[in-house]
Amino acid sequence: MTPTLVLVAHGTRNPRGVEMIAALADAVSMQIGTTRVAFVDVLGPSPAEVLRDTPESAVVVPAFLASGFHVHTDVPREIADSAHPSVTVTRALGPDPVLARVMLDRLRQEGWHPGDSIVLAAAGSSDPRAREEHRRAAAMLADTAGVPVQIGYVATSTPTVPDAVSALRAEGHARIFVASYLLARGLFHNRLAGAGAEGVGDPLGVHPSIVDLVVARYREGVRSLGGEFSEAAEELSPARPH
Repeated sequence: MTPTLVLVAHGTRNPRGVEMIAALADAVSMQIGTTRVAFVDVLGPSPAEVLRDTPESAVVVPAFLASGFHVHTDVPREIADSAHPSVTVTRALGPDPVLARVMLDRLRQEGWHPGDSIVLAAAGSSDPRAREEHRRAAAMLADTAGVPVQIGYVATSTPTVPDAVSALRAEGHARIFVASYLLARGLFHNRLAGAGAEGVGDPLGVHPSIVDLVVARYREGVRSLGGEFSEAAEELSPARPH
């Protein structure tokens, strides 16, 4: 039996965010089999609860775009609390070049053209490790788009997204677009409409490349379990080319 994938997200009171994570899990399950969802905050079930109810081996995939407090602290604590005998944790989803390509796809849908300026809008974090990963994500997007990318934060950190847009405007940039470095629609994404940019890309969402990225993380986790699972990982449906 192949290990169960436990997709761990932050949690939100916004039903659209919950629906997006459920849709992502459903899409992933079409490729790899049983996929369960857990949340580290706001709502349940928690990772510990899901793992206690999972008798087989499990691969935990953190559905986070940067590895801050939740990834470094909450997820390991939940796994320890579960006392599950066979579980491994993969890297978070971001930063990753796949996410940069999806963000650029979203921007093109909003009218972005080569040469237009970009602000990467991240949720924000008090964890310096997460902010460093936001900088890496911005660099990946800059490489993909062929233009410099500024970072703006929706909350917690500075500069804010409107401030980042205003700074580019003051430098003479005529067309500025905001890339949403967020998984789902909700309060944070809604705030981006007032940033003063020419356009705002949709959140990453259930893009086929995001589905494939989760599957790729799961395959890494299965291989890390070793033994019979290493062979099983190679038999899983291969990810589509990005």
